[in-house]
Amino acid sequence: MQERVRLEDVASLAGVSTATVSRVLSRPHMVKDSRRASVLQAIKMLGYVPDGSARALASGRTFTVGCVVPFLDQAIFAKSTQALQAALLQHGYQLLIATHEYSLQREFEAVMALQQRVVDALVLVGSDHSAQTWEAIAQWGKPTVLNWSCDARLPSVGFDNHAVAAALTAHLLALGHRNIGVISGYTQHNDRARARIAGVRHAMAQQGLTLSPTCISEQTFNLSGGRLGLGQLMGLTQRPTAVLCGNDLLASGALFEAQRMGIAVPQELSICGIDNNELSQEVIPALTTVDLPTFELGRVTANQIIKALAGEAIESAQLLPFKLQVRQSTCAPMHTTPLSTD
Repeated sequence: MQERVRLEDVASLAGVSTATVSRVLSRPHMVKDSRRASVLQAIKMLGYVPDGSARALASGRTFTVGCVVPFLDQAIFAKSTQALQAALLQHGYQLLIATHEYSLQREFEAVMALQQRVVDALVLVGSDHSAQTWEAIAQWGKPTVLNWSCDARLPSVGFDNHAVAAALTAHLLALGHRNIGVISGYTQHNDRARARIAGVRHAMAQQGLTLSPTCISEQTFNLSGGRLGLGQLMGLTQRPTAVLCGNDLLASGALFEAQRMGIAVPQELSICGIDNNELSQEVIPALTTVDLPTFELGRVTANQIIKALAGEAIESAQLLPFKLQVRQSTCAPMHTTPLSTD
C-alpha cells in the first residue's frame, strides 16, 4: 500500500518550508510567483492531496464560504456567483452554494445547513429574510455579506435598484411616453423587484403621472413570464405605449410575444429591460436596458469577505455604478405629450 504523501514531502521537493506550502494552499496571493509555482509543481508530481480536516483543525477554519441565492438557472445570478467563486478561489476558499427559490423558510434551512457545515462566512442576496434567518446570522458571529441590495444591518454590496428603474423610466418619459406598463418579477420576498417598481413610480410622479396597479404585471423571471405579462398589459382598455421589464429575460419574452401579436417594436410599443445580459444584444430589435456589472458584484463581494476574515474593517454599504444602454427597442410614441416644465 502506497504511503500517504505528506506536507513535508511537498516542502522538501519544492525546496521550501512547510509554512510556505501551507500558505500556497490557503493564501496563495501571499506567496511569490516563483515559490508558488515550485510548490504547485511538487504537489502535481507527488499527487499530494491536502488533509482538509487537519488543515481546519490547525487554522480554526474550513476555508469554505456559503452562498444562498434565489436561483442558479438565471444568467444574472449565475454570472455573479461564478465571479464570487473565482475570486474566493484565488484566496484558497471554496464556495458552497444553495438556492431557495424565494422561499424564506427554505433560505433559513439553507443558512442553518451551511452554518452547521462550519463555513467561515456567508453571502446572502438582498435584504428580505425571515426573522429566523436574521437571528441566526446575529448569533453566529461570523462574517455575513449581502449583495444585490444594501441594508444597514449587514455589510452590503449592491445596486440602487430604485435609481436603476427611475433612470430607465426617465428615458421613456424623455421619448414622450406617458402610458407606461411594468412587467416585474414577484415582489413578495424580493426587495429588488419592489425597489424597481418604486423607481418607476417616482420618475413618473415627478412629471405628474401615476403608475396604476393595473399597469403592473408580476410574473416569474423568465421568457414565459415576459410573454404572459405582455399579454396581460395588452389586454387593458388603454394599452401602454412602453413596457419596462424587471430584467432582460422578461423583456425578451415580452418582445417575442409582441411579435407574435403583430405589434411593431418599437414603432407601436417600446420595450426595455434591466441587466444587459447576452440575450439583450442578440434579439431583434436589440433591447434598451441598464447595464449592471454583475461580474464586478461577485468580485467585490469576495473581496469584502476576504477582508472580513482577515479582521479588516469593510464598508457598510457599497453601491456599484450602472449605465443606461439605449438600443433599438425604444423610440418616441406615435403621439407625444410634452413633459411638464413646472
